[in-house]
Amino acid sequence: MKNVVAALIILIVSLPSMVQSQTQSVVEDCACESQSLPPVLATVNGVTITSRDLEKATGESVRNLQKQVTEARKRERDLQINSKLLAIEARKRGMTTAKLLEQEIVAKVKPPTQAEAQTFYDQNKTQIEGDFASAKDDIIRYLLDERQRAEAKKFADGLRAAGNTTVKVPQAVPPRNESERAQVLAIVNGENITAADVEDSLKALIFEVQEQVYNIRKNELDLTINDTLLVQEAQKRKVTPNALLESEVKPKPVTEEQARVFFEQNKERVSGDFAQTKDSIISYLQQAEVRAAERAFVEKLRAAGAVQVFLKAPESPVFSISTKDQPSLGNDKAPVTIVAFTDYQCPSCASIHPSLERLVKENAGKVRLVARDFPLTQHADAFKAAEAAEAAREQGKYWEYIHVLMQNQSSLGVEKLKSFAGELGLDRARFDSALDSGKFAEMVQRDVADGMKLGVKGTPSLFVNGRRVNAKSYDELKATVDAALKSSTPTGR
Repeated sequence: MKNVVAALIILIVSLPSMVQSQTQSVVEDCACESQSLPPVLATVNGVTITSRDLEKATGESVRNLQKQVTEARKRERDLQINSKLLAIEARKRGMTTAKLLEQEIVAKVKPPTQAEAQTFYDQNKTQIEGDFASAKDDIIRYLLDERQRAEAKKFADGLRAAGNTTVKVPQAVPPRNESERAQVLAIVNGENITAADVEDSLKALIFEVQEQVYNIRKNELDLTINDTLLVQEAQKRKVTPNALLESEVKPKPVTEEQARVFFEQNKERVSGDFAQTKDSIISYLQQAEVRAAERAFVEKLRAAGAVQVFLKAPESPVFSISTKDQPSLGNDKAPVTIVAFTDYQCPSCASIHPSLERLVKENAGKVRLVARDFPLTQHADAFKAAEAAEAAREQGKYWEYIHVLMQNQSSLGVEKLKSFAGELGLDRARFDSALDSGKFAEMVQRDVADGMKLGVKGTPSLFVNGRRVNAKSYDELKATVDAALKSSTPTGR
C-alpha cells in the first residue's frame, strides 16, 4: 500500500498542467556540463587524442542524454505547480499528502475482480505469455494501476481547476546568476515557484546525466587509447595489429568441466540440457577468455607506455539533506556527516554498515552517521522492517535492532520483526502496536520521497557532507571521509 501511494504521488505531480500560456522561444541549452571539455583528452606516447576524435562515436549519445535535462526543465515548472496544489490541499484538510491520496484515490478505486481479469486475458491472450493462471496476478495489478491512474488524473484536474495559479514565465530556462535564480516563474495560491526551485529539483538528474556522459566518453577514450597503443606496438614490431594480437594473446582453453560448472550455475537461464548446449557454452566461455587475455596484454602496454588522461569525472553537487529527527551516531556538530539511505533487506547495505560505524568510532567527535530509510519495491519485507526500526528507535534501541535485521535478511516477516523486539528486551505491547497500526509508515514514506528527490535509485546510497559518493569498501569510504575532514564543510539542517 505504501509503495502504491509513493507511485501515486509521483504520478499526480507529473500530470500535465491545465494552465495555458503563450509560447516563447527558449535557448535549447541543458546547462548540465559540470566543466568545459579539454581540447586534448589524453596523450599516448606523445600522440594526442582530442575531443573531436571522440565526437563521431559519442556525440549522438551525449546529445540524447543532455536532451533529457532540456526536456525535464521544460516540464519542471508544471510539475512544481501540481506538487504545490497537492500540498496546499493536504494542509487545507489537515492531513499528509500520502493520506490525502489514500482517501481520494486508493479508497475510491475498486479492485479488479477475477472475472474482469479473465475478460482482459481473453481479449489480449495473443500478446500474453502463459495461461490465465500464471498471468492472473500481473493482469490484476495492471488493471488496478490503470484505474488508479484514471482516478489520479480526475483528482489532479479538480485541484487545478479550483486552484489560483498565475504563470509569470511560460517556461524555465537555465539561470545564469543568483538574480535569475530568484526569478518567479509562477504563483500558486500565493506561493512562489522560482527558477531556483526548478534548478534545485533538477540537481539529481543533472548529476546523473553528467555521470552517464562521462562514462560514455571515458569508455570511448579507453578504447581509443588501447587502439593507439596496439598500433604503435605493431609498427614497432613491423607487423599488423591483428598479427600482434595473434602472437601475444594466448587465452587458456576452456575445458568441458568448466562448461559443466557454468551450466549448473546458470541452468535456469539456459534452454536445453548440458549435452545440447555444451558446444555453445564452451564457445561463449572461450570468447570471454580471449577478451580477458586481450585486456591483460593491453594493460601491459599501458603500464609500459607514457599515457596521460585529462578527462575529469564530474563532482557531485552538494545536496541539501535533512538530518532532523533521524537516527544518528556521533556528535551532532561533527564537521563530517555521512547520510546513508538504507534498505534492511539489501545485502550490500548489511555489508557496508560495519565500515560506516567503524569510521564514526575511529573519528570520534568528527564524523556523524545519519540513517535514512529507502526500502526497495523488490524487497517485500523492507518497508515493514523500516517501520519496525523506527518502532525500536522510539524505545532507544534503533542501532541494536538494525544489527539484528541485517543479520537476518532472509527472515523479516512481521512476526519475526516482533520476535526480534522481544529478544532485545523492548516493550512488546508498545512495539507490536506501533508496527500493526503503521504508526511510522509516514516517516518511512517521507524518507523514500526525499531519497527520490535526491536521485536515489538503489541502496546503499551514501552522501558525505551532501555529496553523493560511490564508495563500496572501507578504504574507499575512509579516503572520502579523510578528504571531507580536510575541507571540514558540515552539512545537514
